Amino acid sequence: MTETFTTRARLVCDLVTQTARLMVGVPDYQTYVTHRQTQHPDQPVMSYQEFFRERQDARYAVGKGRFRGCC
Repeated sequence: MTETFTTRARLVCDLVTQTARLMVGVPDYQTYVTHRQTQHPDQPVMSYQEFFRERQDARYAVGKGRFRGCC
């Protein structure tokens, strides 16, 4: 029973963390990796640093001649 509780508690914590990151605009890296490996196995997977930078650039439109931030 303790093992089941621990497993479920870990799952809840992981889901809460994923939800919080999505709420502040940080996509889930592991979801990205799983998608790339299953849907695009012939294409390379970005490192976490590359993924984070690409998502931030896309969110704020960096390098497109404009800044689309919140302020």
